[in-house]
Amino acid sequence: MEEDSRSDEQLMLAYGEGSTAAFEVLYGRWRRQIYRFLIRQCDGAGTADELYQDIWLRVVNARRQYTVAAKFSTWLFRIARNRLIDHWRAESRKPVIETTLADDCEADPVDDVAASEELQPERIMERKDRVRRVVGAVASLPDAQREAFLLHEEGGLTIDEIAMLTGVGHETVKSRLRYAVARLRAQLTECRP
Repeated sequence: MEEDSRSDEQLMLAYGEGSTAAFEVLYGRWRRQIYRFLIRQCDGAGTADELYQDIWLRVVNARRQYTVAAKFSTWLFRIARNRLIDHWRAESRKPVIETTLADDCEADPVDDVAASEELQPERIMERKDRVRRVVGAVASLPDAQREAFLLHEEGGLTIDEIAMLTGVGHETVKSRLRYAVARLRAQLTECRP
């Protein structure tokens, strides 16, 4: 299948005009980033799944009213962030990050007896251990730093887009990202064998 070269914004406009194929492309492009953004800030996979479905339902319901006022990713992550905030308010709890991991892989190719060095069980376990350490380090970030970091890394949003989305200044977002990265580096350097 050939990759659709239209921008996210063009795809969303096409979806608003009735193209379900355009939605399928958008969903394929953003489903993993949105889910990772949620799972790392929710208290369980069940909650993340529920919010995930609700976010995409909101995208579906907004298709006819959608206008290009910002990048699609900014618009999509605004929906996700607002839904998270609503959830946290309803739960009267502070956000937390799930420490269990959702695999990004469709399947582990461990079944191949003559697997390459990279696919050997020991290497896979080492990679999973590194991922757990990174997720734990991200979980330990203060909420504002974690949110900025995840919007930047998972959402691919720029500093200005994060500032617009969160309602804080450009320099505040830069500071949050700088502190988050410094803290992550320090924690992950301590964890090296």
